Amino acid sequence: MQYQFLFSMALPEILLLILAMAVLLIDAFSDSQTRLRTYGLTLCTLGVLTVVSAYQWVQGLEGATFSGLYVVDDLSHFLKIASYIAVAVTLIYGREYAEKRDMMARGGEFYTLTLFALLGQMVMISAGNLLTVYLGIELMSFALYALIALRRDHIQSTESAMKYFVLGSLASGILLYGLSMLYGATGNLDLAGIAQVIESDQAETLPLVFGLVFVVAGLAFKLGAVPFHMWVPDVYQGAPTSVTLIVGAAPKIAAFAIVMRLLVDGLHGLSSDWQPMLLILAVLSLAIGNLTAIVQTNFKRMLAYSTISHMGFVFLGLLSGVTQDQPLVSTEAYGAALFYMLVYVLTTLASFGVILLLSRQGFECEEISDLKGLNQRSPLLAGILLLAMFSLAGIPPLAGFYAKLTVLQALIGAGHVTVAVIAVLFSLIGAFYYLRVVKVAYFDEPEEGAPAVPTGTVSSTLMSVNGLAILVLGILPGGLMALCVAVIDSSLGF
Repeated sequence: MQYQFLFSMALPEILLLILAMAVLLIDAFSDSQTRLRTYGLTLCTLGVLTVVSAYQWVQGLEGATFSGLYVVDDLSHFLKIASYIAVAVTLIYGREYAEKRDMMARGGEFYTLTLFALLGQMVMISAGNLLTVYLGIELMSFALYALIALRRDHIQSTESAMKYFVLGSLASGILLYGLSMLYGATGNLDLAGIAQVIESDQAETLPLVFGLVFVVAGLAFKLGAVPFHMWVPDVYQGAPTSVTLIVGAAPKIAAFAIVMRLLVDGLHGLSSDWQPMLLILAVLSLAIGNLTAIVQTNFKRMLAYSTISHMGFVFLGLLSGVTQDQPLVSTEAYGAALFYMLVYVLTTLASFGVILLLSRQGFECEEISDLKGLNQRSPLLAGILLLAMFSLAGIPPLAGFYAKLTVLQALIGAGHVTVAVIAVLFSLIGAFYYLRVVKVAYFDEPEEGAPAVPTGTVSSTLMSVNGLAILVLGILPGGLMALCVAVIDSSLGF
């Protein structure tokens, strides 16, 4: 159902904007070096948002408002709650790291910028119009540019921020050009209207397909797929690790939502055109991501190339949903892609969480060699690192194995058997560099004078829950998988 202006539907976004401004103002009058108050208020904000979104979901709130600019459905509720949790976990892991690197000395922008980035992600998740899509992407991107450059006196951070800004601006321009061509071809900005025009064969074919190419290129950049991956390794390595996790976790959920809104919801009638594009992007991402990760010695850079390969798997899930007159297969394929993305975010939180907890004043735990003898220094962190690496490699009975399996099943169900075989081969190659990290942590001797690992009670407990979730979702994946399929089914309704 569509309402012209129903502000209560956009209550989470309105609340976040008000609360983020309040946190910013309170922080401006604080002279604390640790910014504990700002940190506490930020977590309270995320808690309030989770309750509001969960209440709206339970109440069955759905529809479009602001003349179709803003959409509320089960998918938006689900992805927003996942984003809140991802951001909260990121901030808990990264607080101590940020404090020790003087990222709080000049103010608590680390927290407020994260909230504004989250606002952009929420707008992206609920986008029902080309204007809202672009607004959400830019709002998120500008906050992330500032976050990456937060350590102003750190050359690497400044350099990676400049790279991200230049390449991000280029990608935004490409995406905007593509969106404008879609508007020119269909005469509609509304995604539902675009879908109707395409179905009725009233659109101009040539500008429509050209626009689609530019849109897919812009989306591939946001997800870090080959050949638009140039920024990922540099930003992951150069940015402060706490910011790397902010960039690498929750924004991926929002980018996935945008892909679903644009390609599946709005441009489903052009699936025969964008399916081959996603196939090429997926295979290239799997190949280059896995092969390049093998030679990396920097742990963060290795995880960056690992991310690129995992986005390949997400694309494989998305292209498997395009089947003629088989709505059930479509729903299950898109559900598998969503499940894969959530498991990837969960595992990324654990991987970077270990790096954040191992880093200390004057020491960045960035090289794989820095993990030597981790099992002797901290069995808990070594165990969680093992679970995260094995899950990323797709080893049973962990969540990553089931996520890969569901995507491969969807691929074979859609008739892409050869592509499924290629994906398995590159996964086997990928297992090599994940196992190398585990070997270093468990079988290498710790370096002389390696200090004990200091871990706070809160972060250790959360880390344990994170590792346990990876294990439990691998053994009992049915609940989350069914939920993913259900929200896709109710929101996109094939």
